[in-house]
Amino acid sequence: MGRPTIELDSKLVQYARSLAKKITDDVQMIIDEHSTVSTERATLRLLGVDGVVGEDQVPLVNVVLDKLKEWNMLDQGAFKPVVSAAIVLDKDVQQVCEAIADGLDLRTLPQPKRHIYEVFSQELVEKALMRIKRKSEERDALLRELGDPPKPYKYLIVATGNIYEDVVQARAAVFQGADIIAVIRSTAQSLLDYVPYGATTEGYGGTYATQENFRIMRQALDDAARKVGRYIRQVNYASGLCMPEIAVMAALEGLDILLNDAMYGILFRDINMLRTFTDQYISRLVCAYANITINTGEDNYLTTADAIEKAHTVTASQLINEQFAIKAGLKPHLMGLGHAFEINPDIEDSLLYEIAHAMLSRELFPDCPVKYMPPTRYMTGNIFKGYAMNTLFNLVSSMTGQSIQLLGILTEAIHTPYMHDRYLALVNANYVFSAARHLGDEILFKPGGFIEKRANEVLKKAVELLEHISDVGLFSAIEQGIFADIRRSREAGKGLEGVFKKGEAYENPIRDALEQELGVKG
Repeated sequence: MGRPTIELDSKLVQYARSLAKKITDDVQMIIDEHSTVSTERATLRLLGVDGVVGEDQVPLVNVVLDKLKEWNMLDQGAFKPVVSAAIVLDKDVQQVCEAIADGLDLRTLPQPKRHIYEVFSQELVEKALMRIKRKSEERDALLRELGDPPKPYKYLIVATGNIYEDVVQARAAVFQGADIIAVIRSTAQSLLDYVPYGATTEGYGGTYATQENFRIMRQALDDAARKVGRYIRQVNYASGLCMPEIAVMAALEGLDILLNDAMYGILFRDINMLRTFTDQYISRLVCAYANITINTGEDNYLTTADAIEKAHTVTASQLINEQFAIKAGLKPHLMGLGHAFEINPDIEDSLLYEIAHAMLSRELFPDCPVKYMPPTRYMTGNIFKGYAMNTLFNLVSSMTGQSIQLLGILTEAIHTPYMHDRYLALVNANYVFSAARHLGDEILFKPGGFIEKRANEVLKKAVELLEHISDVGLFSAIEQGIFADIRRSREAGKGLEGVFKKGEAYENPIRDALEQELGVKG
């Protein structure tokens, strides 16, 4: 599938990326000085620690981190004290953590000899990374065997609250033409500072993201993929207070795509900015190594801010997110940067604006699997007009060469969609994508016309915004409410108590190994 092109000011594009790099360089220096409880729990999970404790089913990794904090050992991280204990006690890491839950005090233990610790640590790190690599290779082998469906990939949600019912609905969607299945996470799970355990059958507005639920859906999608003869991608959410842990669990269970964006958590979930930027870096290292595509959330800005007046904030955020992704070793083919079809349909030439914005995203990020979101803010109870809006959305996507198409569903803004609502969404997309498959090959946009001018206008305003952010810093820009018209304070927000400054004795050999493997600075 081809696509038309527009001419952007190449010098302005280069300048925009240099500004975004400076902005993220400044934030990365702060990230490198800190860690979080969720990052350390993710490290333990990569070492194989699993399970829950007591009647309240508290995750074992949470119990261990709480103890390290109580013992004033947190600033050295979780890896060193737990692995040292494993050497001294001649136990594996899981057994050590279980012993901590049973009352073992790591402060009473001697330290192993350094060379023994280093050799043992290296073995554990290699084993951890191999678990991720093997699962990634399994997924790639199935993709080669079954083949990749044409783009735009048709992305559809399931969200019953019951993982087993999600499987039924996911299979139905696959047989009707869906290429990507996203299990919507239960409402407010992003604000839980722990990951629920096991298969779950209850959830409000979605289904809990757990490792067992990931496994169940992965198996179901692979079975369905073999029946329809095309690879099916699985999506969940590595965002919120457990961002790195969910990335680890997704890597271990072979997920393909993760919603992964610190800015979304800061703005729309009021998560502390230092906490979530720090967690985002670690989670993206894991995604890069596991070959998991990230999806960012710039599209959400236009649900609270005007899509014409604030289109440049989406572009600025895309450029910033691109630089954060580069720092974590993600290649362009794994950067699913987001934008949306959210202009008021009653505005004259709204379609031309939408095409201009879609073309800007495609021209700026030609090698990225750009994620295109459907009309939601102005979705109407008039199902005929709503269906027409989704049709135009699908047409713009096909014509401009988008990659990941989250299908517009008539009732999504009203309630969790029924199966027949998703069926209608697929019927629409299947028709438009087939009917307009090569439309992009036949179109030339007028040089200097409305679409090209609008795209360059948005780019210019994005550069002006990036200049301001570069001057004041990203944290201050967020405090000023630049994105989505929402203000957040760096000294507030959920999860701040879970951030700590690294001590002189801090070690995380897994992070070091990921950075080395991915060729990013440590």
